[in-house]
Amino acid sequence: MQLKYAIILWVSGTVMLASCNDNTSSMGIFPESDEITNSTDTYQLTTRSVALDSVKANSTTCFLGSITDPETSADITADFVAQFYTFEDYAFPSKGQMMGMLDGKDQKGVVQCDSIDVKLYYSSYYGDATNPMKLEAYLLNPANILSEDSTYYTNQDFTEYIPAGSSPVASRVFTPTDYNDDEALQGSTAYAPNVHMRLSRQVGQSMLEKYYENPDYYHNSYTFIRNVMPGLYFRTSGGRGTMLKLYVSTMNLYFHYYDEKEDSVFTGMARFSATPEVIQSTRFKNGNMELLLNDNTCTYLKTPAGIATEMTLPVNEVFANEHASDSISMASVTLTRYNKPQDDYQLGTPSELLMVRKQDYKRFFREGRVSDNRTSYTTTFSSSYNTYTFTNISRLISYCRNEKASKSKEQGISEEEWERKNPDWNKVLLIPVTTSTSTVSNNGVSSSVQVSVNHDMSLTSIRLVGGDTKIDMQVIYSKFH
Repeated sequence: MQLKYAIILWVSGTVMLASCNDNTSSMGIFPESDEITNSTDTYQLTTRSVALDSVKANSTTCFLGSITDPETSADITADFVAQFYTFEDYAFPSKGQMMGMLDGKDQKGVVQCDSIDVKLYYSSYYGDATNPMKLEAYLLNPANILSEDSTYYTNQDFTEYIPAGSSPVASRVFTPTDYNDDEALQGSTAYAPNVHMRLSRQVGQSMLEKYYENPDYYHNSYTFIRNVMPGLYFRTSGGRGTMLKLYVSTMNLYFHYYDEKEDSVFTGMARFSATPEVIQSTRFKNGNMELLLNDNTCTYLKTPAGIATEMTLPVNEVFANEHASDSISMASVTLTRYNKPQDDYQLGTPSELLMVRKQDYKRFFREGRVSDNRTSYTTTFSSSYNTYTFTNISRLISYCRNEKASKSKEQGISEEEWERKNPDWNKVLLIPVTTSTSTVSNNGVSSSVQVSVNHDMSLTSIRLVGGDTKIDMQVIYSKFH
């Protein structure tokens, strides 16, 4: 009796699902003469790994370092540029108050930079805390400014923005744990881990002299970047095994000045930070990519700006033969992750995945779209089952079929010829992303609405079942009589 009850429930649920298809012309209450029959079928999908040549990299989060993925042996290197923000109409003390050395004596009216440094603050790091890395900083070219009107991608070569033949204005060897800092300080809640670099004093001297040449150069960040400090380029030139995730960079300029009211000499500091108002952008270089792209035993997802999985949907097969006039109620796909080998330094697993038509994916991110559950979908990783599941992509399957039929008719060609002219018509990309939502209320009922979808810019790498192994897609059909 229990078994019979379960079967009745399953059939009832199937009928309910069957009513949720793309064909709205049959929505409503059906006459008693109408009958709905349901059937199921399974189709196989093909997948392969494809390189994402670049993704948009303008972000307040930057990466710096060079590592090797222990699972795939792929090299990942990151360098970045940062411009610096100044408050509007920033002012130093009057020139007469400035103190500096002249003829061996500290004198008033002498403009002098005592020192200038940069601190790169990081929220986390990958690798060994004691691993040494060599870091270099270069001054960007004031004649070739990074423009706020441009979009920079993760394959941008920022050495193009450095004057030819220039030398670094700072270099140092660092480890993620800075052993120059007191242990008690490192253990306090006020401590913010950072890499500290002293720049050439001449950089700060030039910045001070520019102010007294024309204070309007400090009117805002636009004039500051173009006349005083175009920005810095940071790269690691030695070492491997560390990647820093940076959340802010600051530049601190130190000087002395005389305060007449106090009749004393004080140390002054001018701080300029890399903020969302100015450009920060990371370039990623991925090595050994061809080996992964040609690996047919699986498919890969690698971020940031690495590898996506391409999936070919069997649209023609779904609507072939006895299903030519059927409606699809449900089409579900589950992707399984291979377990990672045991290693202390495994890269993470993407928490969210976007399915988007291959021909649309660049426009999707460029235009800031969100998933519409028709031509794009998002899902989350299930750690319990080690899978990503897209529970119902039936609208996408129907969309591809209807597009082919209407476009080929519109162009006066056969559907087969249209397919040859549009080879990506039934292909989607699976891309790791991060999403954000907002809660909206309608008639007292609250619901969550997706408001943004962005490329996942964290360090992740996984292998999915696929390649030579086909993926099953379960389809439930409905037919009205």
